[in-house]
Amino acid sequence: MARRKPWDVDDELGAVIEPLLPKVERRIRHPGRKRHPDRLVFQGILFVLHTGIAWEHLPQELGFGSGMTCWRRLAEWTEAGVWRRLHEALLAKLRSADALDFSRAAVDGSHIRALKRGPKTGRSPVDRGRTGSKHHLITDATGIPLAVTLTGGNRNDVTQLIPLLQAVPPVRGKRGRPRRRPDVVLGDRGYDHDKYRRLVRALGVKLLIARRGTEHGSGLGTQRWVVERAFAHLHWFRRLRIRWEIRDDIHEAFLTLGCALICWRRLSQPTRSLALSQ
Repeated sequence: MARRKPWDVDDELGAVIEPLLPKVERRIRHPGRKRHPDRLVFQGILFVLHTGIAWEHLPQELGFGSGMTCWRRLAEWTEAGVWRRLHEALLAKLRSADALDFSRAAVDGSHIRALKRGPKTGRSPVDRGRTGSKHHLITDATGIPLAVTLTGGNRNDVTQLIPLLQAVPPVRGKRGRPRRRPDVVLGDRGYDHDKYRRLVRALGVKLLIARRGTEHGSGLGTQRWVVERAFAHLHWFRRLRIRWEIRDDIHEAFLTLGCALICWRRLSQPTRSLALSQ
């Protein structure tokens, strides 16, 4: 039996994504060409995300539609908030399966090059002043992405600490109020700033950050490594290793979709059958 390609959408994932897609009614008068099936177009978007191929080079023989069709549908679904709602839905399934741990969270940032410039880019101090962007990520205690933001490559990681915490969606999946804040946030020395310590405490979250000037080996790295692994999983998608999009909202769409796919893979573990039954 041939191994399933990572951009192939099975019926279970299709059942999650299809209700989130906006319905487009075909016109009665002058209907024009029939709209390419959403599921095939979604697979085309996943193909670009996984392979990093240029839109215009999307192979027609795959049946996903043209690269321009996939790009337009990506922009349409991004404007409709599909990727954010998909991520939230999968986080809820993980929480209902007791696979989400809010006892602590880890934050970090990762620089990528932005070869075509655009909004949310800047001269990176860690890449000889080349134009780049930064991915800022917060994960739960097990490395599941909770939220991700995009900034210019010249932005300091600590400036995204509060936006990251505020970007975590209200995660449902259990009775009672949705969970949104972790108990503790872990970060490296780049997040050591008294102002942001106060702001995090004001949100009701405890902050564990190594102090600048102290020796390495504080022990926090044994818990923070999960966010670095999450970055490795996120940048396994070739489209996210280099920013090719001029439009920042399109690159952010790929980022959020990548986080959602990581959540879906976690559901593919033995807890998946329990989560899907909720």
